[in-house]
Amino acid sequence: MSIVRQMLQEGSCLSNPDLLSCPAMQARSEVVARPLELVSDPLAIERVEMRTVRLPLNEPFETSFGSIDSRLIFLVSIEADGRTGWGEVVAAEEPRYSYETVGTARHVIQDYLAPAMLSRPVAGLADLSACFASFRGHNMAKAGLELAFVDLLARAREQSLSQLIGGTRARVPVGVSLGIQPTLDELLARVERYLAYGYQRVKLKIKPGWDVEVVREVRRRHPNILLSVDANCAYTIADEKHLRVLDDFDLLMIEQPLDHDDLIDHARLQSIMTTPICLDESITGPARAKQALEMGSCRIINIKIGRVGGYSQALAIHDLCYSKGVPVWCGGMLESGIGRAHNIALASLAGFCLPGDISASSRYFAKDVIVPEVVVTADGAVEVPRGPGLGFEIDLNYITSNTVSIEQIEGSKK
Repeated sequence: MSIVRQMLQEGSCLSNPDLLSCPAMQARSEVVARPLELVSDPLAIERVEMRTVRLPLNEPFETSFGSIDSRLIFLVSIEADGRTGWGEVVAAEEPRYSYETVGTARHVIQDYLAPAMLSRPVAGLADLSACFASFRGHNMAKAGLELAFVDLLARAREQSLSQLIGGTRARVPVGVSLGIQPTLDELLARVERYLAYGYQRVKLKIKPGWDVEVVREVRRRHPNILLSVDANCAYTIADEKHLRVLDDFDLLMIEQPLDHDDLIDHARLQSIMTTPICLDESITGPARAKQALEMGSCRIINIKIGRVGGYSQALAIHDLCYSKGVPVWCGGMLESGIGRAHNIALASLAGFCLPGDISASSRYFAKDVIVPEVVVTADGAVEVPRGPGLGFEIDLNYITSNTVSIEQIEGSKK
């Protein structure tokens, strides 16, 4: 039996009628109902702050989109009743992964979302989602504010984010995402390094010309590790014969091989491949997730809370997949510790049964914006914080010292 098949069968998240009687599956009705519980007494938001912070990366990170050596972090915070909640907008500076950028998100929050949020008291997550519903798209901008609101709500209730959203795990398994390297030897050295750190899964970024032979050599050297690849839309259906060669390497998944908005060609490709396809960019909300599963476009879904529009949508996708026994995992967007803390909370939900891209803070940054920083244990897990809200302290001095821009939007005084 392959290591991937064995790993998946040992999990409690694959489609199997026998799972209906196990304790994890008996909790499904509670999980599906959870978003209705994220309500509060109407909360009048007093101020929204947008702040960009430039953090250098420890090393360049290259995907099929290109290479970056620093990250412009877009933080948002909201204030109400003497408390502050923190979120992060995961948009990049250029519209490569998504049409959203730091610039578009700033515009949409300042001119539309923040005024809507400040216009009346907000009575919970569903109410906030409804407040944003008339504005089409711009999921990353919406997510930043939703994250800040849920952090604020958790602090007000003196609960951790995980407790508030119904998380069941005290620690979450994590993997590492390794970008395209100048040479194969450099990639192999990084694989060795991060396996030594304890990461439970290695994901390789691939593109035409950096794929089959690279994966072949990593698998040859490490026949028993959990290994996956991520193409970030670098191929077309005309490459199906070439992509099928990846079936030889016992991969956990191939992530988003085709166009960012495609479901049809992914369904065709999945029908002829034994390796599970995981969709990332194509899944922009619960409706798209439902369509992808019904069409057979994938067997695994990557839930990025920023990509799908925040907790309201991420929880709905999780619950849909959990009800169908479809594995999900938490993807990353080179977030600071603030976004990473939200990812940890999301990954504590019962349906997240595959290692996520929740690396240690030191994977990307010499210093993070939270205290303590996120660390990975020797056995490849991250502890789920139990303190109120994020469960980490915000290093405001460090944030201030690296701030590029700051803007505040005030609510009306009554």
